[in-house]
Amino acid sequence: MNTFLEVNNLCKTFSRFHLDDISFSLPQGYIMGFIGPNGSGKTTTIKLILNMLRRDSGEIHVMGRDAVSDEKEIKQDLGVVFDTHFFCEEWNAREVEKAVGGFYRNWDSTQYNRLLSRFHLPKDKKVKALSRGMQMKLMLACALSHDAKLLILDEPTSGLDPIARDELLTILADYISDGKHSVLFSTHITSDLEKIADYITFIQNGKMIYSGSKDELIDDFRRVIGGPKEITSLQKEKIIDLRESSTGFEGLIKTSDAQDFQNLQLEPVTIDAIMVAVNKGGAEDE
Repeated sequence: MNTFLEVNNLCKTFSRFHLDDISFSLPQGYIMGFIGPNGSGKTTTIKLILNMLRRDSGEIHVMGRDAVSDEKEIKQDLGVVFDTHFFCEEWNAREVEKAVGGFYRNWDSTQYNRLLSRFHLPKDKKVKALSRGMQMKLMLACALSHDAKLLILDEPTSGLDPIARDELLTILADYISDGKHSVLFSTHITSDLEKIADYITFIQNGKMIYSGSKDELIDDFRRVIGGPKEITSLQKEKIIDLRESSTGFEGLIKTSDAQDFQNLQLEPVTIDAIMVAVNKGGAEDE
């Protein structure tokens, strides 16, 4: 299995923030969700991958090439979509192609126009007149029109309605369907990742929490629910993010402890619930 993105022991220090020893790898043909609370270091990590910031230490390899010494070659094979567009507000889609296409030796005008049609993007409408969803699709059309092998998305779905988000997920699924492309997808909307991600990398306060299979992360926890008098003191000690009320309680447990909760209701857990529990300090770092 080829590794399309490999980050090893990545560190970057600012005056009030330290990205500390971040490591993860994304195989060819898969989607990795990149998650963490605001300020956790996701955008910093992405900017380091793209050489928009200079790292203090660590290594980054993209498709087997060094992210610094081979930057120009690597960026020919990268497609990037941020949470805000980088186009001139007065441009239309035709002018965007003129400005962006010249940077890529594999720019495919036919593909670009095909994507404009698929995304129902008007060619003559100015960028500033496009909706948030249409601006995202225009960025995506550019990212997918020069044979990019790796797509990096930094919060592209923030502010999008459910229909636009679902369209994006369909596009991403099609993009990796041939097994030759990969996606690093940073987002706060973890329900989207539950639908399409194969791997999850979770960072918090600049530190690694988890990197691995999405299914293994979710399967490692269970939600436990019970009435006000159904829980013992020993059980309480094993519950993560315990919430009690007059009508009962709920919380998360490690699946490995499930045998100690056979008298209670156990349910599958979401990535959101895991993030909240870890953020409150109730779960050990993976």
